[in-house]
Amino acid sequence: MSPTPNRHLPVQGTFNVRDLGGYATPVGETRWRRFLRADGLHRITADGIAALRAEGVTTVIDLRHTGELVSQPNPFATAELDDVEYHNISLFDDLAPRAMEQGDVLLALYINALANRQAALRQILTTIAAAPDGTVLFHCTAGKDRTGIVAALLLGLAGVESADIVADYASTGVLIAPMIEQIVADAVARGVDPEQFRPLLASSPATMLATIDHIAT
Repeated sequence: MSPTPNRHLPVQGTFNVRDLGGYATPVGETRWRRFLRADGLHRITADGIAALRAEGVTTVIDLRHTGELVSQPNPFATAELDDVEYHNISLFDDLAPRAMEQGDVLLALYINALANRQAALRQILTTIAAAPDGTVLFHCTAGKDRTGIVAALLLGLAGVESADIVADYASTGVLIAPMIEQIVADAVARGVDPEQFRPLLASSPATMLATIDHIAT
């Protein structure tokens, strides 16, 4: 029997590259090394790129907006890699989460995206469906919000139980802990109050559970 692949891939220059394989569905398990969810790839090293290619990555979908692409370029967008297709499909364009609002601001953001960015979501899912053989990696900055929505949709379409989707989302919190202070520092440099910004860095199980309930209704 082959050993179970690692869910978290320790790729140099990343924190949160994870496989969506191995989750139970009504007809078996989701396939390993078919979908990877990830944080930003702007820090990735040459060895990290080689590692992802060795894991079978043939498609990279960057969910970030234009400003992020300029300040933190994706090496897959510029590298001459004939075996890896790069796509940029911004998911949160024109959506601005407001940390000072009451309640679960991330839940409000997710519901807003599901309601108002359906064309982008359709393009993302269509791109995934049309991807060549190999592994599809999709990512944003922390690999939590935009990436979390897409991961939840894919796992839900496969018939994965809500509890597993929620646990997959929540596991981001531990993995991105080392990068939190840098994210906060970047926000402060843009003039954002760090204490108002920190709630946006959470990955509470309750947020994803409520998101799934919203999708189901």
